[in-house]
Amino acid sequence: MIEIKKATIEDIDTLMSWRMEVLHDVFSIEENLDMSELRANNHAYYLNAIPNGEHIACFACIDGEIVGCGGICIYREMPSPDNKNGLCAYLMNIYTHPMFRKQGVAKAVVNWLIEQAKQKEITKIYLETSDKARSLYSSLSFSDMKGYMKLEI
Repeated sequence: MIEIKKATIEDIDTLMSWRMEVLHDVFSIEENLDMSELRANNHAYYLNAIPNGEHIACFACIDGEIVGCGGICIYREMPSPDNKNGLCAYLMNIYTHPMFRKQGVAKAVVNWLIEQAKQKEITKIYLETSDKARSLYSSLSFSDMKGYMKLEI
């Protein structure tokens, strides 16, 4: 059975370990690349965002062992007719250790994070996805967004 545990600031070392694993896996980062600045910036982010409620993180556990993780960033955009309170969330770091994939871990994490967003009256959740994860998000009623562009500077 998959158990979801909310991460607290006391879990910062575990959060950092999983965050770096996510980055290495998702971005195919070489093991010998200097990640000290990125690690420091992520650590500072967690230290600020978790206590003030701007980030909710969780771990997925099976038999007491952490096998996956996820997080949701909470922010405010200008209110609009389809988002009257302006609260939004950005789903991120949905990750399952390779040995535990295809067992519903990611789905359990995403459902738990969606529930956290609902409790905060958030009605818009955004995410970026890989082709591998697209079917998971589609099965949870996420849909593609049209008309979006980005500028990397």
